[in-house]
Amino acid sequence: MEAIQKLIEQAYDDFNNRNIDGVLNVMLADVEWPNGWEGGYVVGHDEVRDYWTRQWREINPVVKPIGFRQLSDGRIEVEVLQSAKDLHGQFLFEGKIKHVYEFEDGLIKSMEIDNGL
Repeated sequence: MEAIQKLIEQAYDDFNNRNIDGVLNVMLADVEWPNGWEGGYVVGHDEVRDYWTRQWREINPVVKPIGFRQLSDGRIEVEVLQSAKDLHGQFLFEGKIKHVYEFEDGLIKSMEIDNGL
C-alpha cells in the first residue's frame, strides 16, 4: 500500500504541476479516466492528454490527496481536496471528494469519482 500511495501522491503532484507525461507514466496505455469536467470517460493516454489540455485552457484545477484507504475489493480510495479557479484567479469551487483507483501491474487501470462523501 505504501508504494501505491507514493505513486498516487506523485501523480497528483504531477497533475498540479501540469506534467501530463509524469501522470501518464503511471497509467496503463488503455486507462479509463473520468471526465469530471464535461462528463463521461476518456480512454487511453491520447484522450487523457486531450481532456486535460482542454480543461487547463478553461480552468485551473488543483487536487490534493488528504486520505487513503484500501477497499475490500483491492481498489484504493483517495479522499481529495479539490479546488478550481478560473483563469483570472477567481474560485469556482472547492470541496472534498473521493477518487477510487484500480491498479494492474503496478499502474493505474482506472479511476472513478465518488461525490458521495
